[in-house]
Amino acid sequence: MRFAPPPGYKRIQVVGSFDELISTPFRDGINAMCWPRELPGDFEEVVKCLGPIQGITTLEDERLHALSLSAVGQIARDILLQDVERLRSADLSPNLDCIRCAPRDLSGAPIARDVYSWHADSATEPMATFLCAYNTAASEGLRNEEAIRRVEVPETRAELLTLFGGADDHDFEEFLTENFYDLHYLPVPCAQPFSFGLGNLWRIATDYPESPVPPCIHRAPTTLPGSLPRLLLIS
Repeated sequence: MRFAPPPGYKRIQVVGSFDELISTPFRDGINAMCWPRELPGDFEEVVKCLGPIQGITTLEDERLHALSLSAVGQIARDILLQDVERLRSADLSPNLDCIRCAPRDLSGAPIARDVYSWHADSATEPMATFLCAYNTAASEGLRNEEAIRRVEVPETRAELLTLFGGADDHDFEEFLTENFYDLHYLPVPCAQPFSFGLGNLWRIATDYPESPVPPCIHRAPTTLPGSLPRLLLIS
């Protein structure tokens, strides 16, 4: 099934090619570009052939080429290699990761700063994040209008202020930024998250100075017990 933006959600633009994906500017509130694709091939066979995966393993081209795969597995491998090369040709530095689980924030801080929390990516200069999930589960998005920054929740802000050990002033705001607390969000009641879908290649806006649009809020899916590791292309 082809991807369609959630009804009434005007921050996603669907494009028809990779060239359009990388060249279309974020503007007029649009903070996510999606190139929807229905990919052939057996990506789960690729994962199974990799053997046991713990945590996050970045797959180099050589390792993919060395896999002994059926015809449909070879189709999936070729697509993975082509997608990596697409991003490299655009002067990006993609990682193709096989993910059993991403690190959890076990600091005990009032806000868990890991990829399973609703968050925005950040940069110091104009930059976007590219994402594509190929199997198991896709990333999820959250409408900006249905989210509140967790540092604006009074109870959470009070806990962070206690952790900071000072006054709610400019230094406290710098503390929130330096520790990335200000990049995490909480869904409002009745919020309706949406899936990025499998096979779709996304370009999403990050939080950087003077960005013309708000950042795209998203999170990684929780790995279900017994499920295969995820194949994720990210740059």
